[in-house]
Amino acid sequence: MSVQADIDAVVAALRGHDRFLVTSHENPDGDALGSLLAMQLVLDALDKDSVMLLAGATPLPVEFRFLSLTERGLLRERPSDHATRVLVAVDCAQESRIGDPGLLPSVPLSVNIDHHHDNTRFADVNLVVADVSSTGELLADLLGPLGVALDPELAEALYTAIVTDTGRFQYQSTTPHTLRLAADLVEAGADLHKVFQGVYESMEFAKLKLLARALEHATVHEGGRVVVSSLVRSDFDDAGAVEPYSEGIIDYLRAVEGAELAVLVREPPREDGPRRKASLRSALDELDVSAIARRFGGGGHRQAAGFSSDLELAEITRIVLDEYHAQRDGRASS
Repeated sequence: MSVQADIDAVVAALRGHDRFLVTSHENPDGDALGSLLAMQLVLDALDKDSVMLLAGATPLPVEFRFLSLTERGLLRERPSDHATRVLVAVDCAQESRIGDPGLLPSVPLSVNIDHHHDNTRFADVNLVVADVSSTGELLADLLGPLGVALDPELAEALYTAIVTDTGRFQYQSTTPHTLRLAADLVEAGADLHKVFQGVYESMEFAKLKLLARALEHATVHEGGRVVVSSLVRSDFDDAGAVEPYSEGIIDYLRAVEGAELAVLVREPPREDGPRRKASLRSALDELDVSAIARRFGGGGHRQAAGFSSDLELAEITRIVLDEYHAQRDGRASS
């Protein structure tokens, strides 16, 4: 199907049903949370009955508390009437990332709206456009076909999604259309100062201490082209930090001069789930970290990806470096 056909299918699904359950991926980032709220606001504008769900008990990142997710009744467990609601998953590349096994088969219809290039198109209706900067940008482009007008709250949710997933409009995914859209969102009432202060200037002291631990553990490989760091459970405990506090630390590693690949491996401070989670970031468009993540069953974008694993740190590092070499050798021979 063409992108336009996919857009038409999503519009028909949203207009043709009355009850919805909106969700995103576990351990959500700014694009996930901004898109989640934006989708809820769009459905409100269409006079639909909708609820938001983020499965799991992991606390939400504190830097996004300015978004009205809690005030609008965000659920952490599926509602009792979930089997009567159309599921809309935003910014979720795989069914497993919803974090609630069995939810997808239980709903009458599922809609998947995302921009990850390795999205598995797991839903009944799929709109996956890999060349947009963020799921927030994709949702903004749906407003016209849906006949929904921007208001300040919707504009702010979309702006949050876009500004975070573009690295404050620095990543190569940022296009002229992205920047024009950002201007439209500001004109519609998005408060830039509130978003910037909330996301980038409200760091908890415990997160600062956790960042210090990650920088202390950082090592360089391949003559400085690869930076690897780790966080173990005692680092979280000693800093008084919860798991979401590790969000964004990877960007400090990527900022090292000469680094082409940054890797952060962490032990989540909880007993359930995989022993380790890893984030990957690339400074080169031709270095596809999502391909490295898929080696471990994960995925993501070309320049930002992640995975979970029960392997030891040394083994994870070895495999990542092997994959880095394979891609680098391929570039050299091409």
